[in-house]
Amino acid sequence: MNLSLYIAKRYLFSKKSHQVINIISGVAIAGIALATAAMVCTLSVFNGFQGVVADQFTAFDPDIKVTAAQGKSFFTDSPEIETAANAEGIAVVSFSVEDKALVEYGGKQVMVTLKGVDDKFSQLTDIERVLHGNGEFILQDSLNSYAVLGGKIINELNCGIFFTTPLEVYAPNRGGKINLTMPARNFKKGVLLSSGLAFIVNQPEYDGGYILTSNEFTRKIFRRKPNEATSMEIKVAPGTEIEETKERLEAILGSDYIIKDRYEQQDDIYKVMQIEKLISYIFLTFILLVACFNIVGSLSMLIIEKRDNMNTLRSMGADNKTIANIFIYEGIIISAAGALAGIVIGLALCLAQQEFGFISMGSTESFVVNSYPVEVHMNDILTTFVTVLAVGITAVWLPVRILTRKLV
Repeated sequence: MNLSLYIAKRYLFSKKSHQVINIISGVAIAGIALATAAMVCTLSVFNGFQGVVADQFTAFDPDIKVTAAQGKSFFTDSPEIETAANAEGIAVVSFSVEDKALVEYGGKQVMVTLKGVDDKFSQLTDIERVLHGNGEFILQDSLNSYAVLGGKIINELNCGIFFTTPLEVYAPNRGGKINLTMPARNFKKGVLLSSGLAFIVNQPEYDGGYILTSNEFTRKIFRRKPNEATSMEIKVAPGTEIEETKERLEAILGSDYIIKDRYEQQDDIYKVMQIEKLISYIFLTFILLVACFNIVGSLSMLIIEKRDNMNTLRSMGADNKTIANIFIYEGIIISAAGALAGIVIGLALCLAQQEFGFISMGSTESFVVNSYPVEVHMNDILTTFVTVLAVGITAVWLPVRILTRKLV
């Protein structure tokens, strides 16, 4: 066994002549444990919020979305699209036509994204989970087209879920000259009837921006051809990795198409959440660094107490590096002990929050969840442990070397 490590362990667990050294060491371990537990809990709460957001988007977003790299649309019967639709690992393929449109009801107007979907959309997503109302998810029949509005759009138009007057939808004509004398001729007009349903995803981007209807209606109002679509939306087969399927599609479709998984479809939101998580991690690391300075105080007093022992070791041939390493190893042991204790405490708190939800979000009507969501990821636990050790070593290495030169 390494001589410095052996002596460090003996010093750590042996009785000191000055009881205050034991107290300071205990305070150092407790401070590191609390900072570590705070880091575990904070990172796990961010994971929980990310999981809640992903769960909400799952009801609306597909596993994989394919769009054209150039222009807004592509043809569903092109050879590469047909090959991709039949690729291994794909369970459901749905084509969608969406674009911006103006919706008017009762004199009120709202700009929306009008999303046309086909009959496979309900198989593609878990849309039924976010639907509200007493209607059926039917967007087209032989006579009429129907709309499913986001909850916020219903509030802005003040139309209610069961609106009796049809929604008037206006889309600008594609191509051609603009008629300034008769502006109405610059727009294609259509009407949508109430389906008796609305969706609420609890995300403003969707609830206040999207209206679902049929592909037949959107192709007509946006002047798209029957075999034209703006996106191909895919649900992967159970047991299939989304990343593998995405790579397979990239090999088939090449650079002419953009392929995004569910997280990449909401890239802005997840980037913000990752930045917030990183900033919290940095702040907690600084708090951990302050906690680690207690170790320096404990080691300083220990060096003074063991000065005679160190002189004896020097007489027996130990050099300055060996003597300094004794106290550096003791600092590492204290850091590791605090880290392990903090991880255990943090995991216990996270499991308790998952099971009992004792920390509430406040008003249950204002949030999607009643209590703070928590998800423990093993990579966060490993990152926390490595961070504690790195900060502990950084905090004690230079002070210990300086003190052993001056005091021993």
